Amino acid sequence: MAARHLRSGLPLLQARLAATESAAVAQASRGLATQADKPKENKIKVPKALYGGTGNYASALFLAAANANSLEKVESEILDVVGASKKSPMFSQFMKDTSVPKETRVKAITEIFSEAGFTDITKKFLSALASNGRLKYVERIAERFVDLTMAHRGEVKVVVRTVVPLPEKEEKELKETLRDILGKDKTILVEQKIDQGIMGGLVIEFGQKVFDMSIRTRAKQMEAFLRQPFDI
Repeated sequence: MAARHLRSGLPLLQARLAATESAAVAQASRGLATQADKPKENKIKVPKALYGGTGNYASALFLAAANANSLEKVESEILDVVGASKKSPMFSQFMKDTSVPKETRVKAITEIFSEAGFTDITKKFLSALASNGRLKYVERIAERFVDLTMAHRGEVKVVVRTVVPLPEKEEKELKETLRDILGKDKTILVEQKIDQGIMGGLVIEFGQKVFDMSIRTRAKQMEAFLRQPFDI
């Protein structure tokens, strides 16, 4: 069963999880730093370090939204922007076209999302992206922002790839096993994906970690072992 497969490999998975992330997240962009009142006590911090340009933007948006107690609203709005970009080819092209003059981009973004009733935080953030020619990265920024909001809520998204869907009982056992590993305070959100290519067993992915217990991988390992020269 899936949960038993996972428990059998528990020591290996725990060893992988022992490696902790280090280094602080890059500073929030100046444009967002003044958008929300900053409490003098109990200063809010990003729940996990993100790196790169999109990570910096996502972290800046998280801090602004969290300090304004508007995380849920801002998360909904930024995902609405991504959804609108996917539904409208014209809007998607506008978001990606860096040849549009900066003033035109900023004005259009401000008007569109003011009319949509977005919060000042989201509007100013999108205006900052427009001004810096970074609107084309909004989908990736949104993904990383959601990573932060999930971590803030203690949620862990786990993708489980199997040949056939996990029965409800096995999914429950799998969640319990993962909570034993990741922490009892975590909420495990399982997304099941059917993948005939793994041939059997299961592959578990969360964060940047992959725990492969598929028959395909075991067969490849066995093949590699058998190809090694050995003494008779």
